[in-house]
Amino acid sequence: MRSDPKDYELVAPDSLRAAVGLLAGNPGEWLPVAGGTDIMVQYAAGKLQTRKLVSIWNLPELRHVEVLTNEVRIGAGCTYSDIREHEIIGREFPLLARAARWTGGIANQNRGTIGGNIVNASPAADSLPALLAYDAELILVSVRGERRLSYAGFHTGYKKTKLAPDELIQAVCLPRTFSRYVCHARKVGSRNAQAISKVCIAALGRLVGETIEDARIAIGSVAPVPVRLSGTEEVVRGRVIDESLVSLARKTAVAEIRPIDDIRSTARYRAAVAGNLVAEFLNLLNADGKKA
Repeated sequence: MRSDPKDYELVAPDSLRAAVGLLAGNPGEWLPVAGGTDIMVQYAAGKLQTRKLVSIWNLPELRHVEVLTNEVRIGAGCTYSDIREHEIIGREFPLLARAARWTGGIANQNRGTIGGNIVNASPAADSLPALLAYDAELILVSVRGERRLSYAGFHTGYKKTKLAPDELIQAVCLPRTFSRYVCHARKVGSRNAQAISKVCIAALGRLVGETIEDARIAIGSVAPVPVRLSGTEEVVRGRVIDESLVSLARKTAVAEIRPIDDIRSTARYRAAVAGNLVAEFLNLLNADGKKA
């Protein structure tokens, strides 16, 4: 059964201050909507429960990229197209730029926002493993002011976050410290484009000589939330990459995840693919890292 527009109320504040003021007046009553790429699917199917919507689309405070000396701040209202086309993001944070190219088609990339992708909290979201790998931080805003917290741990469960009912994500902050890292991103889906991932990986690594000095590995679609494989990172850090280490990393990665059977894939398949993607990353790091 399709939704009836007359059952819904939509307001469009002209500033971020007005938007958070509205949320503060009735916490939990208003649902913020930016690009609407997920919300409109629920609406079209007659499953959108919240009847009061507040549009934060194109608010200037949310729709810009700020390049600072030590970090890049991406406004939560920036679209995938904004991210994909930004020169510095593409050069310094290629994992995120690549994820932006994976997300839906051009129409979705022109509307979907990085903040919406985070708050929607799907474990299969394309951009979220990249944010984990890059040690992203979030700036949250409300009438009470701003607070900044690590993106790691922001998702507390399936479709659950630490965002308070009266808060919005204002910006995503990425430290500019990864220029010398080898990066690897891969999305495995039912087809090459416009598919929800069965498993996706975003990984960064750096060698000193032949030894792994640092490794950052994040995976999506293998647990209720996107996960950073901290155990696997610890296993490989300080080691030389050889067949035995690749095999150990594969087994450790599989032990760290909790995939499920669903309409898109099976837990067994996801576990096997996740292990293979970690092995693929280490082999790439071994080959490319020695050239750096």
